[in-house]
Parts: sequence; structure tokens; C-alpha cells
Amino acid sequence: MALTRKFLAALGIEADKVDEIINAHSETVDGLKEQLKAAKEDAEKLKDVQKELDDLKADVKNNYKSKSDFDKLDKEFKDYKSEISGKEAAAAKEKAVRAYFESKGIKGANLEIAIKGSRDEIAAIELDGEKIKDAKTLDALVAGTFKGLVSTTGERGANTNNPPANGGKSGAKTLDEIYAIKDRDARQAAILENREKFGF
Repeated sequence: MALTRKFLAALGIEADKVDEIINAHSETVDGLKEQLKAAKEDAEKLKDVQKELDDLKADVKNNYKSKSDFDKLDKEFKDYKSEISGKEAAAAKEKAVRAYFESKGIKGANLEIAIKGSRDEIAAIELDGEKIKDAKTLDALVAGTFKGLVSTTGERGANTNNPPANGGKSGAKTLDEIYAIKDRDARQAAILENREKFGF
């Protein structure tokens, strides 16, 4: 039943009180109407929020990996990092072993042979910075398997039992010595060996 002036008058309420009741009732109704309007607006917003949530769930489902996929990707990344670290460590070890073999006289093509022939030993060594911690296995290779690869070149003095003629030039002769050669072919060979003496 609606709250009207007629209803209130029928209840025997005085006219001035009726006006107060109607005004208070109108304020209450207006307040409820505002609340209802706000509730409807919130309900509309809720629909939008729900749609955003549904869209976000769909986006996550379509574009993001599951935990098992993430774990797999994480393992691949860690394996890749480990592989790169391993390659860097192997390169550092090989560099150190190259320097070590060179210091023992293994050089050039022989050095490449030694490096290829000692892959297991290179992998097993430990480094302290850029230096090899323990070179016993490499020492054994140099003294044994790679003994033939060690260069033994060095400086040697002149053979004093058979010294070269004329300051080190084995074919050098004086003009008198050349003219004194009786064999024509030998004399021509001597002239060619000493052509600067004849101006050509």
C-alpha cells in the first residue's frame, strides 16, 4: 500500500504531521532511488569487469606457458648457459696447454698434433686463473708420447775443422784463384759464383 496523504488522513493524523511524514518519506524514497541507480551502474560495471577478467583468462591460456612448459624452457636456458660456460672453460684450458707445450719446445704443426692428441688430458686439467694447477700428466706426455714433437733447434758454432773460404762464402775465390782454374767448366762455375768481381 502506498503512503499517501489520503491514507494518513484516514488514520487520523493531523494535516501538518501528514506533510512532515510525506516529506520524510519522499526523502527516503529519493535516497533509495539514488542507491538503486548506483547499484544498477555498479552492476553494469561488474559486467565490464567480468568481461575483462574473462578476456584476461583467455589471454593467459592462449599466450602464456603452463608450468611444465616454463620448467622445460627454464631447463633449456640453464643447459644453454652450462654449454656456453663449458665451451669457455675448454677454450681457457686449451690456451693454457698450448702455452705450456710451447714452453716445452712443441711448436707449429707439432703443437697442433699435440693438442689433438691430448684432448682427454686437457679436459681433465684444472686451472688456477690462467695457469695449470698440476701439469704432471702433460709432463708425462712431453717426456713420452710427444717426445718426438719437441724441437731441439739451437745455435751452433762454425765447423773449425773445415772453415768456409773468404769470410763464410763457400764458393768465394779471388780473381787469381779463378784464373788459375784449368778446367773450363769449373772456371765458368767459379766466375758465376763470384760475378760481383767481374761487374755482372
